[in-house]
Amino acid sequence: MANRATPFVFNEWYVAAFAAELKQALLPRTLLGKRIVMFRTSAGKPVALADRCAHRAFPLSRSRLEGDTVVCGYHGFRYDEQGNCIEVPSAANCPKGVGVAQYPLVERGPLVWIWMGDPAAADPQRLPEQAWLGQPEWETSSGYFDLQSNYVSMHENLLDLTHLSFLHADTIGTPDYAKAPFRSEIRDGYFALHRDVVPTELPPVWARPTGLEGCKSAARIVKSEFKSPAFHQVNVSFYDSQLPEAQRRVSRIKTAHLLTPQTHSSSHYFIVHGRDFAQEDAGITHFMHENLFAAFNEDVEGLAALEQVWLETDPDEMFEMSVAADGPSVAMRRYLKARAEAEQAARSVATGAAGTVTMIQVPHRQEQPA
Repeated sequence: MANRATPFVFNEWYVAAFAAELKQALLPRTLLGKRIVMFRTSAGKPVALADRCAHRAFPLSRSRLEGDTVVCGYHGFRYDEQGNCIEVPSAANCPKGVGVAQYPLVERGPLVWIWMGDPAAADPQRLPEQAWLGQPEWETSSGYFDLQSNYVSMHENLLDLTHLSFLHADTIGTPDYAKAPFRSEIRDGYFALHRDVVPTELPPVWARPTGLEGCKSAARIVKSEFKSPAFHQVNVSFYDSQLPEAQRRVSRIKTAHLLTPQTHSSSHYFIVHGRDFAQEDAGITHFMHENLFAAFNEDVEGLAALEQVWLETDPDEMFEMSVAADGPSVAMRRYLKARAEAEQAARSVATGAAGTVTMIQVPHRQEQPA
């Protein structure tokens, strides 16, 4: 199964940033183990380049953005938005074919997605379905965590929400959640776990906004789904199960958990939470955001603690065992491992031996006569 040692899956769209983060300024970020620098052009187009000058590897993020070009802060090499070097101050003519990697970006709603694999395969049609993020009937709030854990562990955490009764006992969990009936859905590249918690009494974060405070017959219908290596979505419906179906007021939430590996033991964790009720109530937005992100922080702290155990324990002493509720997460981890290893094998065939350093001789710029 995939774990913290498994190679990254590069041929996928990952969230690079919230759209609001990208401005006409240089933003550095490490994504899938690679240093990236991002900015917007004067026309508002998002750009992502490798964060190193082709000359002596000075960080472009520590350089200057001049118009739509980046000027290296070490020797002044200038790069356009495609990553092409278009000026070398010390050379009469800029050498051709010199530049840095440029990564495809797609801006959708509140998110900017990046493709770090084979550029020829960067098809926006491969983005996971996320239409609700831009629909007015969903009131949203968002946040970010610097997750000190590998992304595989968080996907597994989200696929089996049994932990709500324990890790989130004081926030979004209830004692009956772990024992509620569940069913699994496993297809190629798609893994989901359905859990119906009926009847139940909702915790305040859900009960107060939905008008179900004190209701002992509430229903909490949950679907947690792995949509891609970068995107996990949790969907929940709430209602009073004692009412006839025609009389029920169903309140729905969706939460997009967006995971982009930073290193093999750290991840960028973007979250967008949406609801289809009380859209005009800013007080409810604030109440839900504060309480939900307190719960999400429990995940972040719990997985960081788990990561430390793995990092500090002799591999020969570590083992895992699985139970029925782990079915989708085990299948997901096998899927990630198979994809990662297939990509790694393809890259090895394509690249062959290790790369070499290319030396390009360029003529010196001649001083102009006084």
